[in-house]
Amino acid sequence: MTRSTVHTEVVQRQFGEQAAAYLSSAVHAQGTEFGLLQAELRDQGSARVLDLGCGAGHVSFHVAPLVGEVVAYDLSQQMLDVVAAAATERGLGNIVTERGAAERLPFADASFDFVFSRYSAHHWSDLALALREVRRVLKPGGVVAFIDVMSPGSPLLDTYLQTVEVLRDTSHVRDYSAAEWLQQVSEAGLFTRSHSRQRLRLEYTSWVERMRTPAPMRAAILQLQQAMGEEVRQYYQIEADGSFSTDVLVLWAER
Repeated sequence: MTRSTVHTEVVQRQFGEQAAAYLSSAVHAQGTEFGLLQAELRDQGSARVLDLGCGAGHVSFHVAPLVGEVVAYDLSQQMLDVVAAAATERGLGNIVTERGAAERLPFADASFDFVFSRYSAHHWSDLALALREVRRVLKPGGVVAFIDVMSPGSPLLDTYLQTVEVLRDTSHVRDYSAAEWLQQVSEAGLFTRSHSRQRLRLEYTSWVERMRTPAPMRAAILQLQQAMGEEVRQYYQIEADGSFSTDVLVLWAER
C-alpha cells in the first residue's frame, strides 16, 4: 500500500460520515469570497467550471446559476452524494459530480475555463502535482482561484497552527504560507494575478464536532492553547473556550 493510498483512506474516513454536517456548516456555507467568484463569472454563461475538492458543494451552488456546467470533484463519494442531492433540491441541473484525487484529474487537457478550490488544498498529499494537474486541465487563458487556510510563515506560529490542525483532523497535511503558495503556483506554470489575506473566526465546539475529533485530542488542543506564549495567543485571538481566528489566503492565477 502506497503512502498516497493510506492518506486517501484517512481522508475518506474523516469526511465521509460527516458530509451532511459540512452542508450545514456556517463556516463553509458563508464567506465574502463567494461574491468574488461570482464577480469573476459575470458574462461567462457558457463557461465550464471545476470545483476542485468541492466538499459539500458550496462553491458549486454559488456559481452554477452563472455558467454552463460545474463539475463538483471530490475524493469522498459521500460528499458527492450530498452535493448531488442538494443540487437536485435547488434545481441546479448543470452540476455534475465526479470522484477522484486532486493529484490525478480524470479530465482532458484544456477542458475547463475556470478551476475554483476552497478549503481543500491543505488535505492534498502533493500540492505541486495537483497544481500541475490544474494547469493541464485549464484552457489557455483560464483562471484559477484558491481559497485556503494560510500559515503566517513565522516558524513559531506555523508550528502551533499545524499542530492544532492535525490534532483536530488526522487527514490534515499542511496549511501553506503565502510564499509557499506563490512559489508552487509559479513552478506549476501558472501566473499569479493577485493574492490577499482574510481572517476567519472559528468557534471551537462546532469546529471539533464537525470533524468528530476524539475527546483526548480536543483536550490536547485546549491544553496547548493555554500553554502557548502570548505571541501565539494574541495572533490567533485565542479565547477561553478555545475559539480562535486564523488567516485565509485568496489567490487568483491564470494559465
